[in-house]
Order: sequence, then structure tokens, then C-alpha cells
Amino acid sequence: MSGFIRAPELTPLTPVRLGDRDRAVAHMAASILLDYPTAGRLAAYATVREAVAGLPQPVRQRLWGFLDHAATAGDEALAQDYVATFDLKRKCSMYLSYFLTGDTRKRGTALVRFVEAYRAAGWEVDRPELPDFLPLVLEFSARGDAEIAGGLLGSHRQGIEVLRSALTSMSSPWAAVVEAVCLTLPPVTDEVRDRYLELITSGPPTEMVGLNALGPLEPYSPGGAAQKEVRA
Repeated sequence: MSGFIRAPELTPLTPVRLGDRDRAVAHMAASILLDYPTAGRLAAYATVREAVAGLPQPVRQRLWGFLDHAATAGDEALAQDYVATFDLKRKCSMYLSYFLTGDTRKRGTALVRFVEAYRAAGWEVDRPELPDFLPLVLEFSARGDAEIAGGLLGSHRQGIEVLRSALTSMSSPWAAVVEAVCLTLPPVTDEVRDRYLELITSGPPTEMVGLNALGPLEPYSPGGAAQKEVRA
């Protein structure tokens, strides 16, 4: 019996050339589709379908594919599948810093960096989720500062690739949405690829220390230099 297993490989994705407006549309669409399917977000799906119609085919096809699935699955089944996928499986976490820091003391520092990045652009978080929540980062990219958001997404690309791998292995409909996001990002470097393989093999760090030392990360009230807010 062999003592080795082959680490799962992802199909490389060739980035799609997008202008600033199209990238913002793609990221806002992905933000809505990767968020929990509340009644309000479900009602926005038709608008999303129409908005992404002008995007390049590889991005549009993946987003429409998810929307087709959602329409067939039904609202209740989609919500149940979302919880079973993202709330109950570690490697399907939507919280980007979790993949690199796990539940260690470094997680608190990573979360503060997200908050500081938003504030540097004049935005503040006004949602109950932690600031590294992928749909929130994507909305910030679409509505806030794309350059700063690109830095956040790029520095956590390993986590996005782990998420894509996990969703793909489960044949999850949300895999297509994460693929659409990846198509809008720069190519994966060898360093990111090596770290991704390490993460999917060993998982995030598991030192359990909590985040209490930094105090609670409560939702911030709207404000900032530009008096903008991220959607509640």
C-alpha cells in the first residue's frame, strides 16, 4: 500500500481582461450570490442576471449557471444548502483570514487589517459579519476602493483557491461563482499555488486562543472620510 496521496489540483483559470466598470459589476454580482440567500438578495437575482449580461463570456457563463441552479433549486433548498456548505465545513469558510491564521491569536491582527483597509478608503463596516467576509470584500471592491480591495483579495488568494477547491470537490453550485471571481484576479503565482497545496493538505492553524484580547468586533456606524457605508 502506498504511503502517499496526491494533493488535489485545480484546473488553472486564465484571467479575463476586464475594465474597471465590468470588474465592479462582476464583484458586486458575486458579492450578492455568495451571500446568504435572504429574501432581499433572492429578489435581486433577476437584476444580477441582467447586469452581468455584458460581461465576458467566461465570467457571465459561470454567474448565469449559478442563477439557473438557484431558480431550479428553490429558495428554501438553496438556503439550506448554503448553511450546510458554508457554516458546517471548515474548508468552505467565507472568512478569508481563517485559511491563513485559523483560530489563533494571529486572526485578530488579520481582522484589524481588514478594518484598517476599509477605513483608509473612507469606509466603515456596518454588518454583523467579520470584516474578512468574502462577499463584504467583493462589495468593497465594487463600491469602494478597487485598488485596496485588490490588495486584500490578492494577499488572501490562497484562501480563495482553497475555497474553490473545496466547492469544486463537492460539485457545489457556488464553485462557479468563486471561479468567476478568480477569473477577475491576477494569475496564481507558484508561491500561492504551493501554499494552497499545503493548506488543503493540513488545513488552517488550530491553536485555539479566541479573539477576546482585542475586544469585540462590533459593526461600525456609517461614516469615514467619504461618509460612505458598506451595505448592511
